Amino acid sequence: MFAPLRFIWNATRGHRLAPWRSEFLRWRVETYSGKPAETLTAKDVLGFMWESRWELLSFLAWTGRLEHEARKRV
Repeated sequence: MFAPLRFIWNATRGHRLAPWRSEFLRWRVETYSGKPAETLTAKDVLGFMWESRWELLSFLAWTGRLEHEARKRV
């Protein structure tokens, strides 16, 4: 349950109050959507997150499962 929050916390390091400024998130949006990262605005990033919310939630759930499996093996 905390894995998605931990991922978002780490992904927005340095830009937690303005996550659309995070280089990592801008790069991920560019990779996924094809929009150039240097031209992305807050509206673009937040719009992308809203439009892709189910895929993003699925990704965050997957990272949680992956982390859980990794901890079981240690």
